[in-house]
Amino acid sequence: MRIGSDQHHQLFCESFIASHRPYDPSDVRWPELPPDTVERLRALPFWGEALGTEQDTGAKITAYAGTVSDPLLREAIALQGAEEARHARLLVGLMGRYGIPIVPRPSGPLPDDLEQAFVDAGYGECIDSFFAFGLFKIAGDSGFFPPSLLQVVEPIVDEEARHIVFFANWEAHRQRRRVRALRFARALRYYGRAARRRLGAFQNASGSGFTASGGSHIGLAALTPAHFLETCLAENARRLARLPPELLRPRLMPALARTFLHTLRLNPRAGARRQPRCSERAESGPAEEIR
Repeated sequence: MRIGSDQHHQLFCESFIASHRPYDPSDVRWPELPPDTVERLRALPFWGEALGTEQDTGAKITAYAGTVSDPLLREAIALQGAEEARHARLLVGLMGRYGIPIVPRPSGPLPDDLEQAFVDAGYGECIDSFFAFGLFKIAGDSGFFPPSLLQVVEPIVDEEARHIVFFANWEAHRQRRRVRALRFARALRYYGRAARRRLGAFQNASGSGFTASGGSHIGLAALTPAHFLETCLAENARRLARLPPELLRPRLMPALARTFLHTLRLNPRAGARRQPRCSERAESGPAEEIR
């Protein structure tokens, strides 16, 4: 299948639409949790930020879908916007069920350039999801999230995998007429933009940033960097393997993680644990892809 062809366009749109899982967050049965588990949930620092991000992203993507002329593509993008908004409603339900304070974050006006907002959101999700997959696995393995709760919030994590694969193929299709070097330069520029917007997550070494403090709460502080990256790579490979193999995958974050892991393994003081590299083999895919 040629990337950028009509066949490619049809596959990445139709597979995204077909893999949608219908459910209503208001029908979710939240499990009873022990008091100490509820207190741990309430202590997490990221609920307000997560909720505001999902609400803003849903509104922007939904608005962008309304500007798309291609009917199939418009349907797929509108579906992603609806899923992002549904993530927000699921978080509201979780926070209400367990008494997590909700501090409303005022929504800003929609951007003038909605397509640019969609591009920024897509590259940002490619970064966020890679680490979120690993953190979600670690939270389950550490016992921070009980299995009954993990089962309820699993659709959010699984849908993010669909979103980033859809975006990678949308971007590749859109940029198909550019020479490879220009596509690569564009991807680096937008990944850089997304990374700069996320630098607040790592404000200082004490872990007061959003991601750092959240990770320390679920047991990330007890892990070696190598183990964390290995978990992210394995979970990224596992979740993306569920999607059609002909579709492109985001590759920059896995490539950077493997490079950093190689550096850690050359340093015996890093404490990196060498594990089977089946996840790395599973990362292989089409030669042309979004970086």
